[in-house]
Amino acid sequence: MAFTFYENSQQEPKQGERPRTSRRKPSFSPKLIWAVLAAIVLIAVLSTSFFVVDQTEQAVVLRFGKYIKTVGPGLQTKLPLGIDQNYNIPTQVVQTMTFGYNVASSKNAYTTIYDNTDVNNESMMLTGDLNIIDLEWIVQYKIENPYQWLFSVEYKEQTIKDVSRSVLNQLVGNLPILSIMTSERTAIEIEAQQLMQEIFNKYNFGVKVVTVKLQNIVPPEGDVQDAFEDVNKAIQDMNRLINEGKQNYNSEIPAAQGEANQLIQQAQGYAAERVNTAKGDVARFNSVREAYETTKSVTAVRLYLETMEEIFSKATNLTVIDKNLDNFLPISQIGGAK
Repeated sequence: MAFTFYENSQQEPKQGERPRTSRRKPSFSPKLIWAVLAAIVLIAVLSTSFFVVDQTEQAVVLRFGKYIKTVGPGLQTKLPLGIDQNYNIPTQVVQTMTFGYNVASSKNAYTTIYDNTDVNNESMMLTGDLNIIDLEWIVQYKIENPYQWLFSVEYKEQTIKDVSRSVLNQLVGNLPILSIMTSERTAIEIEAQQLMQEIFNKYNFGVKVVTVKLQNIVPPEGDVQDAFEDVNKAIQDMNRLINEGKQNYNSEIPAAQGEANQLIQQAQGYAAERVNTAKGDVARFNSVREAYETTKSVTAVRLYLETMEEIFSKATNLTVIDKNLDNFLPISQIGGAK
C-alpha cells in the first residue's frame, strides 16, 4: 500500500501556547481503488454464478423473468448479478394438507404438513339422504413439473383446498350417510384421488395426487350422533360374531373332512381287497376247470381224494365198510390203539 505524506510548515508557538506538531494526511492511489472495486465485482459475480440444488429438488432458471431451463440436483451455474434467477422446487417431497382439523406443522426430508385454519365449515357436508356429516380427510401430493407448478396457477394451496373440498362434497352428496361411514369409505378415497388428478391435469398444475385418506367420519353432535354410535356398535358386534363363526368353521370343517377322507380310504382299501380276493378265486377255479377238461378222470380222482382227506381229517369216530358188506374195519379204534 502506497501513501504520500505532505509536510506542513511548523510555525513558532505564540506566547502561552503549546507548540504544534506537524500532521500528514494519507491519500489512496487510483490503482488501489480500482483493485478493490474489481475484487468486489469479482466476488459478486462468483457468488451469484453458482447455486446448489438439493437431492429432493429441481430448480427452474429464469433469465430476465423468462423461463430458460429446469436443472436437477447438484452444483449448477447461471448468469450472475441477477441476470438469471433460480427457484428450487421440492419435487421429491410428499406434501400433506389436512381438512376438517388442525395439526401441528412439521417439516422433514419427506413430508411437509400445512396448517389448515379454516376448519369450521369445510368438514360439514350434506349426504345423499339429506343428513349432515362431519368429515375429516387429508390429501398428499408431489410436485412433478416445477415449471407448471410455478406459472400455471397463482394461488396453489388454495386451489388444492378448493378442488379437494369440491370433489369430496360431490362424492358425499351422492351417498347415504350409513354407506359413507361403513362400506363406501375406500371407494370414496379412490374415486376422490382420480377426480382430483383429472382436474389438476386440466389446470396443468404439475401435481400428482399420491393419496386421499378419510380420517374421522361422524354425524353431528346430539341424538343423531348417539344413534349412529349405537349402529356402529351393532355393526362391530355383527362383524365380531361373523369372524367367530368363520373361526369355528375353519377349525371344525377341516377335521370333519379329514375323518371323511380316512373313512373313504379305508372303504376303498377294503373294496380293493375283496375284489382282488374274488379275482384270485376266479383264477383258481379257471385253472382247475382247464385241468379237469384236459384229464377228466385224473382230476375226478384227485378231487375225490382231496374231499375224502378233508372229511377224514374232521372225523373222530369213523368206520370203513366193505362195499360188498362182507366185513368192516374200525378205523377209529386203530387210531386209539396207537
